[in-house]
Amino acid sequence: MVISLTIDVEDWFQVENFKNYIPLGDWAHKDLRVEKNIHFLLDIFDKYEIKATFFILGWIAERIPKLVQEIYSRGHEVASHGYNHTMCNKQKIKYLKRDLSDSKKILEDIVCQQVYGYRAPSFSIDNNILAVVAECGYFYDSSFNSFRLNKRYGQIDLTHCDKRGVICHVANNKLYELPISNVRLGNCTLPWGGGGYFRLIPFSLFKMGVEYILKRERAYLFYLHPWEIDCEQPRVKEASRFFRFKHYINLNRTLSKLLLFIEAFNGCRFITCYQYLVENYHL
Repeated sequence: MVISLTIDVEDWFQVENFKNYIPLGDWAHKDLRVEKNIHFLLDIFDKYEIKATFFILGWIAERIPKLVQEIYSRGHEVASHGYNHTMCNKQKIKYLKRDLSDSKKILEDIVCQQVYGYRAPSFSIDNNILAVVAECGYFYDSSFNSFRLNKRYGQIDLTHCDKRGVICHVANNKLYELPISNVRLGNCTLPWGGGGYFRLIPFSLFKMGVEYILKRERAYLFYLHPWEIDCEQPRVKEASRFFRFKHYINLNRTLSKLLLFIEAFNGCRFITCYQYLVENYHL
């Protein structure tokens, strides 16, 4: 059984929940905390011999190229999270293509290695957007979250996909899709892939859900943001109560829960997204 740990490399002021309170023009003046948080995660992954996939914003890569190099030099996969965390379905196609191409090139120039994967900000994809992702030279996408109650998440048609484990072959056979892992009970989908749901769900229950997914799929894909282990980050007091709740709930427990998660599933192999594709599709 395999687990793919994925890290969406963005900082506390770049999240969608705070877009109305922290405009892009203010980013350069904010406390950049992502480097410290990523190094903390890298040390944990080294200790447990974990290889992960880091979906990195081009905005961050331009400002901290040594961080991208460090991620790559420690044996992890470098992938794209777009340039400035603008949701795909809020961009015109020509700007989306530029976003996808520019972020890919920035990362490739830093690590001198092809970037294979992409994850859309806030999982904002659909079938048309996936076609653009493929057109921009990506090999796989990991943006589909089947939990439908979050209206930011896009939906794609997987009816005619070739499915092996959690992998679906989409976009006219030019792109592989690695969906976020969720629990399916009949017609009900429960969000079980990480992020705020990981922080909110009691660990014993979350562990049972992961075991259920692994039993059915033999693979599990998990996501986390570096700001989720940083309980000392600045507070955006002007944000709505709802957005503050979503962002700050249980930040002080994330790190301990992550360690519990890693230790609970130490019998599984922790591999990168691209490695999973290589092993399952004999690429």
